[in-house]
Amino acid sequence: MAADEPLTIVEAGRALRAGTTTSRALVQAVQAAADQWEPDLGIFLARFNDTALQAADVADQELAAGVDRGPLHGIPLGVKDIIATAEGPTTAQSLVLEPDWTVAGQDAPVVARLRNAGAVIVGKTSTNEYAIGMPDASKPFPIPRNPWDRERWSGGSSAGTGNGMAAGAFLGGLGTDTGGSVRMPAAYCGVTGLKATFGRVPKSGCVPLGYTLDGVGPLARSAADCALMLSVMAGPDPEDPMSAWQPVEDYFSALSLGAGDLTGVRIGVDNLDRFTAATDDAWPALFSTALDELRAAGATIVDVELPLFRELVTIQSLTMASESAAYHMPDIQGRWADYSVGARYFFATGTTYSAPDYIQAQRVRRVGQKTMAALLTEVDLIVTPTSTLPAPLLAEMVPRRPRVSLSALHTFYWSSLGNPTMSVPVGFTGAGLPMAVQVSGRPFEDALVLRAGDAYQRRTDFHLARPVPRPAAAPIAVSA
Repeated sequence: MAADEPLTIVEAGRALRAGTTTSRALVQAVQAAADQWEPDLGIFLARFNDTALQAADVADQELAAGVDRGPLHGIPLGVKDIIATAEGPTTAQSLVLEPDWTVAGQDAPVVARLRNAGAVIVGKTSTNEYAIGMPDASKPFPIPRNPWDRERWSGGSSAGTGNGMAAGAFLGGLGTDTGGSVRMPAAYCGVTGLKATFGRVPKSGCVPLGYTLDGVGPLARSAADCALMLSVMAGPDPEDPMSAWQPVEDYFSALSLGAGDLTGVRIGVDNLDRFTAATDDAWPALFSTALDELRAAGATIVDVELPLFRELVTIQSLTMASESAAYHMPDIQGRWADYSVGARYFFATGTTYSAPDYIQAQRVRRVGQKTMAALLTEVDLIVTPTSTLPAPLLAEMVPRRPRVSLSALHTFYWSSLGNPTMSVPVGFTGAGLPMAVQVSGRPFEDALVLRAGDAYQRRTDFHLARPVPRPAAAPIAVSA
């Protein structure tokens, strides 16, 4: 985006209403940013340039006539390619998904809500195959690269939403999170990503991965932007039996209650170093400084120990593998070669678990949820690393080979529990790669999680840092 265009949704909304920009100008700016980075960065599966400009013109006409649909009116957004949009396509970046998976011309409910709020959909962003496979150059889909270092991965599975946000290809985007697929790319790309409370946002119209784990969440520059998006996205949908019927808050207005003041908020901290195989040299100081900023905002910081950590991480993997295998079983048997190596390996793993394995895992999962609920009577929030290592090199992302980078990732635990969790940028490694922490809270206290992230970001500007476009990277070697 041009230097004079707003970076955040909040700024863009103010500029639109002040008359210092237009929705068309915003859309043209993000399209120009995408042109700078694509196709090398692998942000988009499909771009909707013409329809986005048409929608922007409608937004400008409505705003000029005094019709204001809310803070997202005229704001350009990207949508992950496992969530249905009227423009199409929805492929889950797979040769397996049938073209008629969703009704032609129909938005997923969460996309329809954003569009009804005046948002402009600029394209479908790249993902791992079915939100789980590794980058695979043997398939006809984009390889998502990290804009801070194009030899590195942008994280998954909401890869294109993460790197597109960092590159300025839209002002906000939709991802999905089953084990960290919003929080990982947010952390690796230096933006903010929220896994809302399980069921807070409906996942109807979204290709499933793990039925009891999946959630649709926003990625944006800031916690405030995520709050604006969540206020529109949240709420039940009759097509999603797991969507929650609790009342939806005005999450953005909740930020103004403290206006960056966390006085009276008790934050538990676990650095998880006993579970981490490797740590970047810069990480301890970045983590410590982030905690200092939260203290300076008024929070009380206390040490805690996350209960049943190894068990709940294992349960997340078992649950996701089992539930995805149930969805993919007929195609695994009949269309094995059409899947990428990473995806078919993962789905096949799910068939090795027994029904007793799955049932016992869910029993322990409920114990973990009760134990965490008890801990969250002693503290209001918990801060942990998102990952103690930055984005890995793409050359390391080889299926069936252990990856140290993923052993440093600490997102799976919170997916088992279903609590709201947000990844917030906290600085850079010596090599200039983004790092992040997670802020987690009680179920349906998403507003407090957002408040803490907002308080931190009022005191820092890591979330506003932007990478600089560089020459095209080398092709990715196909690995098996």
